[in-house]
Amino acid sequence: MDNTTALQFAINFGLPAVLIVFAYFIGSFIERRHFKKIIKKEHEHRDIMAFSIRRIPDDMALTNPVLVCGSAVISVDYFKKFAASLRNIIGGRMGTYESLLERARREAVIRMKDDARRNGSDIVLNVKFETVRIQAGGGSATVCVEASAYGTAYGLSRIGAEVH
Repeated sequence: MDNTTALQFAINFGLPAVLIVFAYFIGSFIERRHFKKIIKKEHEHRDIMAFSIRRIPDDMALTNPVLVCGSAVISVDYFKKFAASLRNIIGGRMGTYESLLERARREAVIRMKDDARRNGSDIVLNVKFETVRIQAGGGSATVCVEASAYGTAYGLSRIGAEVH
């Protein structure tokens, strides 16, 4: 193999391989950093309860109902796209997209709780989720995932206590 052929081979196969490995490490770093921020925010919002149930125990009184929502759009990194395209060929679980959806849902809940806090609420009931795949240019490849969380937020007080 002469120098020109070796250089052409390195450009055609080596450069894409290096870019894929680079995308994997950068994407993993960003994902880990985002999960750390989510955990911190979830801890800060632990005082606002969120349930999928429609009712709470009879000894609680609900005040000031308001619709609250939160939404998060998370983009797919190139490595996830590459790994997903390989998984499409052989079939099976899409683990690369599962963490993407988890991040989007958890971020949406945090933003919904932020909305509840701004309204002076203590609890969110009847929490629902919606997830949407966003595509570019009408192609079949997923570019982003949007998760939305919404519910009815209330102030809480014990029956017999003064309601403000």
